[in-house]
Formats: sequence, C-alpha cells, structure tokens
Amino acid sequence: MKFVDEAKIEVKAGNGGNGVASFRREKFIPKGGPDGGDGGRGGSIYAIADRNINTLIDYRYVHRFQAKNGENGRGSDKYGKGAPDIELKVPVGTVIIDRSTGDVIADLDSNGQRALLARGGKGGLGNLHFKSSTNRAPREFTLGEPGEERQLDLELRVLADVGLLGLPNAGKSTLISAVSNAKPKIADYPFTTLHPNLGVVRVGPQASFVIADIPGLIEGASEGAGLGHLFLRHLTRTSLLLHVIDIAPIDETADPIRNAKAIVQELANFNTDLVEKTRWIVLNKMDLIPEEERGAVVEKYRKEFPDAPIFAISAATRWGCEDLIKAIAEELQERRNESVKETEEDVRFAREFVEEENDESGK
Repeated sequence: MKFVDEAKIEVKAGNGGNGVASFRREKFIPKGGPDGGDGGRGGSIYAIADRNINTLIDYRYVHRFQAKNGENGRGSDKYGKGAPDIELKVPVGTVIIDRSTGDVIADLDSNGQRALLARGGKGGLGNLHFKSSTNRAPREFTLGEPGEERQLDLELRVLADVGLLGLPNAGKSTLISAVSNAKPKIADYPFTTLHPNLGVVRVGPQASFVIADIPGLIEGASEGAGLGHLFLRHLTRTSLLLHVIDIAPIDETADPIRNAKAIVQELANFNTDLVEKTRWIVLNKMDLIPEEERGAVVEKYRKEFPDAPIFAISAATRWGCEDLIKAIAEELQERRNESVKETEEDVRFAREFVEEENDESGK
C-alpha cells in the first residue's frame, strides 16, 4: 500500500431540521391548540484514531465528507428524526489542522481517541414551545441551525521513541533492520527509503521501544533538495534522535563531519524544537576502519561534538549495536521515571492545595 502521510479534506455537518407551526385538528375539538414539533439535529462529523490504519490514503482521493440534515418537525407533536453522525477513521498519530486559521483541532495520539470536526446544527423549535397564557395560538417557529463547515489538513506523525537521522546511505535502514523487526528496503544507492519505517526493539521480556527510520536528509533540503523536509515531521514526537554518520563514505572527497553539521542546520531550518531534542551521534560502518584506528576516529568526533554521546557501531555486522540498544533503553526508562515523578508531584501539590482551601473555608 502506498504510504500517504498528508491529505486535505472538507467536512460539512448536517443542518438542523426546521420546526413547524401546526394546530391540532380533531372532530368536536375546534381549538385544539398548537402541536408543531421540533426539527431533528443535523449529523456531526468526528475523527477517530484507529491503530489498524497506518496511512491517509483513503483521504487522498475522497476529499469531501457531508453529513445528512435533520428531518423537519411535523404536526401532532412529532419531532423530526436526527441525522446519523459520520466517523472518519485515521491512523494513530494524526494531527488535524484548520486550514483557514492554522489552529490544531486535534492531535489523535492514542487508539480510540475521538475528536469533533464539524458539529451538526440544532433543530428548530415548533410552535408548541411558544404557547403561553397570553398567546394561546402561536404561529411562531424557528428554522434549524446550519451545520459547521471546515477545510482541514491531515498530517500523520508516526509515534516512535527513537528517530534515525542522517544522510542517504548512512546505514539507517541497515541499523533498524539489525536491531528491530522492521524489514526496510536496503540497497547500495541513495534514497532507497522513500517513506518512514517503524520497528519494535525488544530489550527484554517486557521491555521494548519503537524506532523510526525516515528518508535520508541532505544539505539544501530546506530549499527542496532531495526529498526536502517532507518526512521530518515524523521526528517531532520522538524522545531521542540518533544521528547516524557514515564514517567511510564511498566518495573519498566527502567530509562526514561537515555533512553532519549541515544536517543539524537543516533541522534548525525546519523546526527549532528538533534541534533542541536529545541527539546522539552514531558512527556507523566501523567494520571498514582498521581496529587499531577506531579509537582515534571516535576521539576525533568526540572533539567535534562535545555535547553529544558518541557510539561506534557496524550495523552490517551488528558490532556495537547491543551496547547502543542498552543505552537507549536505559535513557528512555530514566525519562519515564522522571515523568512519573513529575505526575506524582503534581498530584501531591494539587491535594495539598485543596486541603489548604478546605481549611480556609472551614475557618
């Protein structure tokens, strides 16, 4: 199936049905009074995250979704029937943006999460509601409200703990295939990866994390070179970035260090939040470097990137991959523990605040 991670759609909720002005007509009852019913509610449109869907291809060819209108009210106190709602199933991780304002309507990052995209119009009131002691035969009624209409942008951002970053042919696909259950396309030419790949890395019987591989990024991507910034949005949710560097490029004139710094600049051009994410340097293809020279190579990169942890591996032979995976697992677990502590602190603070408020009110 073709991977589609963005789509543009229009949604139109149903209009509410009109109320009606009607009077009871029955033999021997000349003044039966008003009996006009209300109109039915128009159908609303919702988006729901479904983990069984992993692409937005369903919305690439069908762009407009319109719910039905509510039925009009009728006499004899009969209310109009409400229209059914429409549910649009989207992949988990879909962000829904209002195209006219740029506001994020919903970020569906968990399975089953539901978001209202367009609210159906309320039904109008029949003349039954306008009866009073001074107005025994009202002829007033109201029309149904129109349903909301919106133009929306759908963006899929994959959910992963770790994201792989680097030039084409740096060995990212080889790495994800070596440490996870993912089976991406691997070849000896650039841009073999044309869409994000996800893999689950098992660290123990009950411990795992998700790693994402995106197409290679090259210098000038912000100006449209290569695949541009097309897939960088998939790294925005990750907790940790692994910057994979090919230390033995086929092109002998290439400077891996300069290229690595250029990639960091491309991240800044796309989103400053990505630059601020924790980023580890992974020196790949160490099997092509003589063993006695490996220490000097690692030290060279450590001087160029003093603030980032350096890991030396060979994805092809899996040398050093186990140490890298263990370090990632420990880092992610430490972050989860910190998150739990922060939540517990928030709960404790809220409890103490409520207790103080209760004490003050008791006095």
